[in-house]
Amino acid sequence: MNPPAPAHRIHILDPATINQIAAGEVVERPASVVKELVENAIDAGAGLITIEITAGKDAITAIRVTDNGCGMSPEDARLAFVPHATSKIKTIGDLHTIRTLGFRGEALATIAAVAKVTLITKPKGSGAVAGTRIQIEGGKVTGTSGTGAPDGTSVLVEDLFYNTPVRKKFQKSRNTELAHIHDIIEGICLAHTDIAFRLSYNGTEQIITDRTSRPLDTIARLFGSSIIPDLVPLDAVLPLVTVKGYVSCPSLARKDRARLYVSVNHRFVTSPLINDAIKAGYGTLLARERFPVAFLHLTIDTTLVDVNVHPTKKKIRLSREKDIAEMIKKSVRDALLSHDLIPAAGAAPVVHPPGEEKPTAAVKTYTRESAGPPPAGVYESTHAGTLLTDQRLRQTELPVSSDLTCLVPSLLPEINVIGEFSGIYILARTAGDDLLLIDQHAAHERILYEQVTAQSRENRPSQELISPFVLNRTPKEAAVIRDLLPALASEGFIIEGFGGNSFLVRAVPVVLGRIEDTTIIDGIISDLTSEEASVSVSDRERITRIVACRGAVKAGTVCTREQCQRIVDQLRRAKNPFTCPHGRPTMIRFTRKELDTMFKRI
Repeated sequence: MNPPAPAHRIHILDPATINQIAAGEVVERPASVVKELVENAIDAGAGLITIEITAGKDAITAIRVTDNGCGMSPEDARLAFVPHATSKIKTIGDLHTIRTLGFRGEALATIAAVAKVTLITKPKGSGAVAGTRIQIEGGKVTGTSGTGAPDGTSVLVEDLFYNTPVRKKFQKSRNTELAHIHDIIEGICLAHTDIAFRLSYNGTEQIITDRTSRPLDTIARLFGSSIIPDLVPLDAVLPLVTVKGYVSCPSLARKDRARLYVSVNHRFVTSPLINDAIKAGYGTLLARERFPVAFLHLTIDTTLVDVNVHPTKKKIRLSREKDIAEMIKKSVRDALLSHDLIPAAGAAPVVHPPGEEKPTAAVKTYTRESAGPPPAGVYESTHAGTLLTDQRLRQTELPVSSDLTCLVPSLLPEINVIGEFSGIYILARTAGDDLLLIDQHAAHERILYEQVTAQSRENRPSQELISPFVLNRTPKEAAVIRDLLPALASEGFIIEGFGGNSFLVRAVPVVLGRIEDTTIIDGIISDLTSEEASVSVSDRERITRIVACRGAVKAGTVCTREQCQRIVDQLRRAKNPFTCPHGRPTMIRFTRKELDTMFKRI
């Protein structure tokens, strides 16, 4: 007897199931609905787009997006909800040149598959009195009729995910979902400043922008006018990308990436590659855990941009991404270094890099460099401290190249030292009557860092120690040191194994000057093996930064006025005199007007 034929395991899904699966890709949450409907309104040529959000105690209950765009005829209105129907493309080749925001035909159909949707539309300039109303529930048309309507389109979406309870169950809290909507609308507003937007929540307006040709007006509307003075304009036309917009001064840095707003060909996008390139453009102007504020518009040849990576179209893929990233990095760096980046009083974030004690460290004597700064007060320099400081300043005065092309105009004004406070801050004035407070350690660290990086990467000179220094480390630290030995050697450290977890230091970089106290070597190695040393830069860059930090004049070293002036003069020759290699500001400015205001002279 023959065994029974097996039942079919493969079958074709019904249209309703197909639409719900597609909806799961396109409609992740209420913000996804807002994004799709607003982008359709932009493509319709709208000059004003209104988004109304209605919410109950626990969740968003309705979304209405209304525009004054071109509108639709009754026939197009019915076709708009048919899967894969679109006015944006006709052939596969159109995907490579598309400049509209929407082209996935399933967007409206899939929203309608998981919600109750009412569409009201009327073509602009048609002269018709009535528009068209279409009602759809769960993907099925439940009503079509004529209705009075203004030119444009209004889409009401209610009971989202009412027929997919599992997806509805995994929605976040009402406030979280509202935050996602705000983020989407803010990004779209910045990408389309020529359109007016209104976002309201339960009848209360949350976001209002006007049509403008000045992006700063929109930025001020969304984030307040107080940030405008700290924005640096950027306008760069490069071979593969045009970059326009604004990036923040380092003093406006944040602890997160939340204020990195980027549009590509007027599409608000999320791109880790572009965000990393923007951050890289700051280099050592920012501490590693700080992020800039940026409002950038990128124009890239559409053949190099794939916006079809994800159904929501928020993520993109770029061809020649390394070249494009390098150009973005360069444009940001050039804009920043052509701007006055000295922060105003109270504007700079406080960052304490590894290897430097915080300014609250207590010490008892100040006859030489100490582990921390002295208490507030005015101190006289000591003979021992003066000699050591002189040695370090002579080291950073040594030329690193005979190339006269390195003599570029200073980014800082003429600065005259007035005095020093607490062995930490140099007090100085400019010809424009500004008062500068200069962090002597951060300033000298920047000078030393640039001196080291200006030397040949292939052959940084070493100086042998009179007596080799023995380093004893834990097994874990020893393993890290062994991995770093090649990088250390290229930076001028001659270190070899000395049995077990010990190492023998025979030579150190010349830039450190004469080593009289071997604790500086121990400190450099400790910084390299610490947990905090795991940063997103190369081993050689980490070593360079740590050498600069350890070799610089320390906070707590009381300098003579002449030595302070030498530090300032050396800083004025730096390519980037505004921050130390870790991103801390080297100086803060008080204008005469600000001082007069503090003393109520104004």
